[in-house]
Amino acid sequence: MKNIIYNLGIDLTLDIIEGKWKTSLICWIGQKDRRNGELLNLMPGVSQKVLTQQLRELESDGIIQRTSYGTVPPKVVYSLTDDGMELRQMLVDLSIWGEKKASHLNDNGDHIHITHDSSEIIPEENPTLKLLEQ
Repeated sequence: MKNIIYNLGIDLTLDIIEGKWKTSLICWIGQKDRRNGELLNLMPGVSQKVLTQQLRELESDGIIQRTSYGTVPPKVVYSLTDDGMELRQMLVDLSIWGEKKASHLNDNGDHIHITHDSSEIIPEENPTLKLLEQ
């Protein structure tokens, strides 16, 4: 049992998603259940060691679940829990905000490139995306 004091709830949220790849993992796994190799392909630059570590941390925090099938070769699939899906929606909203901010900064002479846009991680019927496109 942990005894930790946070100033605000967002501090706990940031503690859970702290790590270079965790937010991307949550977004990609939330789009559809993913296997390890798929995640490596979607996130060039992440090492197998770091990927495994961050997946384990997210599993420990109750954000993702790991399903292992007793097959040879081994098959492991990662999916989001209900808490993970709720957190993911907030991260998608932050991603959309970041895309808009990058566009404004680029209009002012910056050179910001975002590899994947929010349309790749959310279904077309997402109401948040539809509102932003209007």
